[in-house]
Amino acid sequence: MPIITVNNRKVHIQELNKGAEQTLVLIHGMFSNLSIYYFNIAPILAQHFHVVMYDLKSHGMSERVLEGYDLENMSSDLIALMDHLQLQKVHLLGYSFGGLIALKTALRVPQRVEKLIVIEAPDPQDEKARNIIDEYSKEFLEHYIANFTDTTKMKMGKRQFEKNHRLYEFLFNETSIKADMVKEKYFLHQMDTSVLLSLTLLLYGDTSNCKPTGVWLQTKIPGAQLELIPGDHNIPIQEPVQIAETIVHFLTKPLLQNHG
Repeated sequence: MPIITVNNRKVHIQELNKGAEQTLVLIHGMFSNLSIYYFNIAPILAQHFHVVMYDLKSHGMSERVLEGYDLENMSSDLIALMDHLQLQKVHLLGYSFGGLIALKTALRVPQRVEKLIVIEAPDPQDEKARNIIDEYSKEFLEHYIANFTDTTKMKMGKRQFEKNHRLYEFLFNETSIKADMVKEKYFLHQMDTSVLLSLTLLLYGDTSNCKPTGVWLQTKIPGAQLELIPGDHNIPIQEPVQIAETIVHFLTKPLLQNHG
């Protein structure tokens, strides 16, 4: 498993189809890891793009860190990762809180983001949406264990399961992660979307509690396209193939169609 050092911290990354002309960077949500994409979504995307996935700090196999989970710091981590991999311009995709990181990064360095895909980004000021992320983390763990078993043909051992459990206990109870998420309460309502240069696709579950945020973002981001996927906040788990195919279509269709 490739581990690189970025900003003096160890970061776990996975890359597929390195030789492709265009790069797509995938950002997972809080309390999950890159496996949300790795098993089902990334292989489809990698038929067309160089796909880069990474574990956020203290997630998956990246180094554990006590603080710095606000969007400014998380975005700085992503930009440093792009610099380390010598990626000057990329397509950027983020899910859940990762969608907010993707938005923040596109606002900070618009010249480095070709197209932007935001999946189920919550409104940080909506307490119900923050609770969804907590609930999602439990479902993600079940999905991760099932996928691990299906893919490796092995059951996850008790020791590995306990290691994963301890990691999430650490995130919930010992880091500034929840406080930093609350700090971003007004991020969406204060962002200046006029600086966005990238074309934007918004993917939301048709029964998700976050769907009103997607509808609102479509009015806020110039030219944004909203697609509703059957399911709730967990659409990457529920409809991975439809999500991957929708993303491929958005990234490969001619620019004129986006403005048409």
